[in-house]
Amino acid sequence: MTAETRPDRAPVPPRPAPPGAHALVVGATGITGSALARRLVDEGWRTSGLSRRPPTVEGVEHVAADLFSRDDLAARLGELAPTHVFITAWSRQETEAENIRVNGGMVRDLLAVLGPQRSVRHAALVTGLKHYLGPFEAYGQGDLPDTPFLEDAPRLDAENFYYAQEDELFAAAEGFGFTWSVHRAHTVIGYATGNAMNMVPTLGAYAAIVGATGRPFRFPGSRTQWDGVVDLTDADQLADHQLWAATTPAAADTAFNVVNGDVVRWRRLWPQLAGHLGVDPLGPDDEPAPLAEQMSGAEPVWERLVAEHGLVEPDLGKVASWWHSDSDLGREVEVLADMTRSRLAGFTGYVSTESALLNLVDRYRQARILPPAVSRG
Repeated sequence: MTAETRPDRAPVPPRPAPPGAHALVVGATGITGSALARRLVDEGWRTSGLSRRPPTVEGVEHVAADLFSRDDLAARLGELAPTHVFITAWSRQETEAENIRVNGGMVRDLLAVLGPQRSVRHAALVTGLKHYLGPFEAYGQGDLPDTPFLEDAPRLDAENFYYAQEDELFAAAEGFGFTWSVHRAHTVIGYATGNAMNMVPTLGAYAAIVGATGRPFRFPGSRTQWDGVVDLTDADQLADHQLWAATTPAAADTAFNVVNGDVVRWRRLWPQLAGHLGVDPLGPDDEPAPLAEQMSGAEPVWERLVAEHGLVEPDLGKVASWWHSDSDLGREVEVLADMTRSRLAGFTGYVSTESALLNLVDRYRQARILPPAVSRG
């Protein structure tokens, strides 16, 4: 099944490669980059993928380079001459000041190397809704904009590496004469392995472990998230959105929110997800029960599940990212984004979040990353 024929999303128009197009996907093995690389190859683009390990997508030319060394980028990318650059990678640091230095510097150095080649026509940058919520150090605090978030909301009065990345993109685009787009995604769901921010295998591993130890599948987050509405971003939707913006003149030099188009409530979705995973659902306590705490010391249980079911990844840390799902599910503020700007410019993508989540569980099972449903008999 291709991204274009998925039953959980609206029909996707083709985005064929413009003449002479050569895409560079920065972060080609991540949840966002791998979905984009697959779509580019399917649409006939010449595609290069910059990543530490080789991309799993057939047809992608691997470029191994140190994103955080301008000298290494110059040596590896000096003659690549891409026409379209898609920046989907970042590196989490201990402080926001370090996030700014490292991740803002990554965008600056990458475009400082590629810009003088004068081949780049468009550069796309993937960020997220921390643009409106603030950095990890002050997440969801202070005077936040109203929901649904609008792209023209003023920046928060706080350090934020997304702002630094945008400013580097804007400066390079003006200096080297290419167009740009920014794609502010919410929690991204999709298929990738070894990714640091991946809710589906995280919740799948959580369900497998509590099922194997006779515990309920308790919602680990806040009552605010349980009772409220929220949106998510499917990785294929995000890929299509980036290609649309890169090939649509009306979308040039614009920042966009990108989510699935629907909203869900965890209190309705959690029992559906639990039933699909084969475990008994339970709602939240008065206080969150973070996965990072619940799953502390769960590695031996996972090792047993790996042996029993012939799973391919024995390292639980490469399957589940407890901290990231805790940050999403434990929020005490409503989070959802408006997509009017994209709709008015012609983007029509739409994904059923519930169906996408359940279908992704099946895909991770088929790949033997997650075990089959737990037997409750």
